[in-house]
Amino acid sequence: MTIFQTVRNWQAAPELLRRHRYGVIDAADGRLRRVVLRPIPMWPLPPELRLAGWCYHRYWPADRCRIYYNQPRRFPQFLAVPYILSGQGTRWATVRRALEALEYIARLKGVDALLCDVANRRISAKIMARWGWEPHCPSRWHRHFIKRFYSREPLEHTPPPAVPSAGQAAQST
Repeated sequence: MTIFQTVRNWQAAPELLRRHRYGVIDAADGRLRRVVLRPIPMWPLPPELRLAGWCYHRYWPADRCRIYYNQPRRFPQFLAVPYILSGQGTRWATVRRALEALEYIARLKGVDALLCDVANRRISAKIMARWGWEPHCPSRWHRHFIKRFYSREPLEHTPPPAVPSAGQAAQST
């Protein structure tokens, strides 16, 4: 048994995605590549956020986006997004695919909302509102946002995110 499991086929692994609490969504070149399921949550420290985020964005030229998500045991009705990594060459289409996958996993798990703390000042509240997020728990030092799923359509009416076929996946890695 492996500690980290990789999901490339959404239709074959919904129960696996539903059961695991921690994961990394990996999108590249405008397409969803995979979801890596982790055994432990990702909670970066503030210095790590500054240094690693700056280094990745500056020196990672690829069109790639990784979204880390956690489903806290204490609050299983929420998915927290502690960390998003993107490269200097990341396009909006790649970020959008990763966000679509995150929302699909949230609906698959039946959670009520997604939560995040936006540390990057270039991401404004106006942009977050455009993407469906709203301010949550005002704080002097943090900018918390929430995206609720209470009145969303059921999962049966939401198609799974598009993933490349096995041949395309082999070509892109």
